[in-house]
Amino acid sequence: MAKAQYIAFYITVCCIAFIISKIVISVLLYKRWKRKHLIHEEDDGLSGGKMVMFKSAKMQSLKSGELWKKTMKLSYKDIIGSGGYGTVYRLMLNESTAFAVKKLNRGTAERDRGFERELEAMGDIKHRNILTLHGYCTTPHYNLLIYELMPHGSLDTFLHGRTAETRILDWPSRYNIALGAARGIAYLHHDCIPHIIHRDIKPSNILLDQNMEAQVSDFGLATLMGPDKTHVSTLVAGTFGYLAPEFYEEGTKLVTWVKAVVEQKREEYVLDSSLKCSPADEINEVFRIAFMCLEPEPSKRPAMADIVKMLEQAKSERAVEEHEYLRID
Repeated sequence: MAKAQYIAFYITVCCIAFIISKIVISVLLYKRWKRKHLIHEEDDGLSGGKMVMFKSAKMQSLKSGELWKKTMKLSYKDIIGSGGYGTVYRLMLNESTAFAVKKLNRGTAERDRGFERELEAMGDIKHRNILTLHGYCTTPHYNLLIYELMPHGSLDTFLHGRTAETRILDWPSRYNIALGAARGIAYLHHDCIPHIIHRDIKPSNILLDQNMEAQVSDFGLATLMGPDKTHVSTLVAGTFGYLAPEFYEEGTKLVTWVKAVVEQKREEYVLDSSLKCSPADEINEVFRIAFMCLEPEPSKRPAMADIVKMLEQAKSERAVEEHEYLRID
C-alpha cells in the first residue's frame, strides 16, 4: 500500500514538474520572440491605445512617438482605398518614408476577429510576395494595421482603375505577377505552420511594389489550419459582393464560355484587347493551368505548390526567338 502511494506521489510530482517546465519554456520562448521582433510597445494613457512595432530595417530608425502622433492624425484626406474589412490610409512620415495603414472600426465581433486573424497570420511572416506587416495599434474605438506601402496600388486598380494616366500591363508583367502571387499563396499553404488559407484572393488583394512584383494582402478572412489538414475547402467565404466563380450562375457561364473558346483555338476572343503582342504557347499553357484550378470537384484541383512548379516550368521553356505570337488588332 505504501509503495503504491509512493508511486502515485512520484507520478504526480513528475507531471507537475513537466507542466511547470512547459510553462517556463513557453515564457522564455515568448520573451525571446518579443526581443527579436518587437522594438517598441507604447501605451497612450489618455486615449487607452497601444502601438506595437515589429523589428525591421525600415522600422529600426524610426521614432515611435512620431509614428504614434502621425498615425493618430490620419484623416479622410489620407484615404487611398477601402475594402470589406477596413479603410486604407497613406501615412507619410517624411519624403522618403511612407506606410499604408488599414483602419478597422471596432464594435462587431467579426471585425475584431478579422483584426486578430491578420495579426496571427501576418505577424511573423517574411516573404517577398507577402505584404509586410510593420506593426499595429489598438484603441477603444478602432484598430490599425501598419503595412508596407505599395507604390503601384492593387492589380485591380492598375487594370481597371479610372485614372488620367493610361497604364498597360504587357504579357511578361502579367505572367510575373501571376507567378509571384502563386508563390506567396503557396508559401501560406505549405510552408507556414499552422498553414494559412487566405479565402479572399482577388485582384484587389494583390498589390504591386515598385518593381511590379505581386504582394498578397488582406488576411481578414484567413483560416489557420494544422499541418495535417487539406488545402481543399468547400466553404463560401470572401468579401461581401465577391464569390469564387463556381458559387454563382454568371461566373459558371463565364468559365464555361472561356473554356469553350480556348478549346476552339480562338484565344484572342478572351484576351485583354490591350495585349497587342503575346506568346501563343505560353498563354495556352497558362489557360491550361487555370482550367485545372477551376475543376468542378475541389479535390481534383492541384495544390498551390504544384501550380508554382507548372508556372515556373512554363516560364523556363520560354524561347523568345522561337515564339509564335498572337496579334490582337
